[in-house]
Amino acid sequence: MPIRNLVPSLWRGSAPARREPEHPFDALQQEMNRLFDSFFRGFDAAPVGAMEGRLMGFTPFVDVKEDEKEVVVKAELPGIDEKDLDVSLSEHALTIKGEKKEEKEDQGKGYYRMERSYGSFHREIPLPASIDAKKVEAAFKNGLLTVTLPKTEEARKADRKISVKSQ
Repeated sequence: MPIRNLVPSLWRGSAPARREPEHPFDALQQEMNRLFDSFFRGFDAAPVGAMEGRLMGFTPFVDVKEDEKEVVVKAELPGIDEKDLDVSLSEHALTIKGEKKEEKEDQGKGYYRMERSYGSFHREIPLPASIDAKKVEAAFKNGLLTVTLPKTEEARKADRKISVKSQ
């Protein structure tokens, strides 16, 4: 029995928290990778899906939290410099763009190793309420981008509690 059969679902392409692709061609490529993975499962080859992150670029994880006063968006951007980040706000969405550049050089007696990794990303987060664009704040520290988007006064007043009656 190969050791990879003992590894959790990561090798089988069924991760518990799966993000939906942002583009129809990405969905097609993921489905084709899944089909090839299932076909080659009995062989001793690495799954195509394991290479997906390297082939498709970097996609940051994003958390969105909303309360009655504001919307807070946190994006994990490890290895990205603040100067390589572009954050913009439109009427209905927050857009985070950036480019990840990484070079590692290692030299020792009898060897020289140079690794380069490049990739760009683009995330568009739909906003659930009217945002006061003049009061939006963004902070970037230790690879974590936090964008605070206060709601307008009208949006705060528009929220109302609806009572639910049992029958």
